[in-house]
Amino acid sequence: MGVLPIARVFRPPSLYIRFLAGLHEWMIDLLSIAVVENDKNRADLIIESLNATGNVQVNVLSSSNNLAGEIHECNPDIVLIDISNPSRDTLEALTLATGPLQRPVAMFVDQSSESLTRVAIEAGVSAYVVDGLQPERLKPILDAAVTRFNMFNRMRTELETTKRALEERKLIDRAKGLIMKARGIEEDAAYALLRKTAMDQGKRMADVAQALVTAASLLS
Repeated sequence: MGVLPIARVFRPPSLYIRFLAGLHEWMIDLLSIAVVENDKNRADLIIESLNATGNVQVNVLSSSNNLAGEIHECNPDIVLIDISNPSRDTLEALTLATGPLQRPVAMFVDQSSESLTRVAIEAGVSAYVVDGLQPERLKPILDAAVTRFNMFNRMRTELETTKRALEERKLIDRAKGLIMKARGIEEDAAYALLRKTAMDQGKRMADVAQALVTAASLLS
């Protein structure tokens, strides 16, 4: 039995057709993995291990000053960083350059400390593994990193949606208050008028409410 493919990263613009009952997957794109590794021999071992997992495209990058630009150019699905003994500054620079909020980032270090681990996790690194990179552990760790990233990405999306809905609710309430005061009508009537105006203009109620609140602030 061959090695199973690495778990997929959830990115709304990408399209993946899955057979949930089996192990087969039709893919529009290769799974792109950027490997940040300065040692060529270690990089070759990593590439060999990744290629064994299935349909992947691997780009090896060095931890140079232009790492952020290189990451932006290749736009990988996953970033894998192998570094022996990072300092806090190095860790923060690598994390910032690889964009852990846009994609899963797995970081392998030979040694670390509690404070460095906390810095990495708080920065959004999906997997922070102490005791170095061992090829046989690569797939399960990357699978865990992808799963953790997808979970937190959904949580961020849900939080942003809830926050936006709350802000829009407050905005609509302010607009209703302005209508009630200007027209001398009750809350239900003000809400109905606001909704009808939005429907007539083909706009969202929140957008109409925002325009009304903005206009009222200009006239006050």
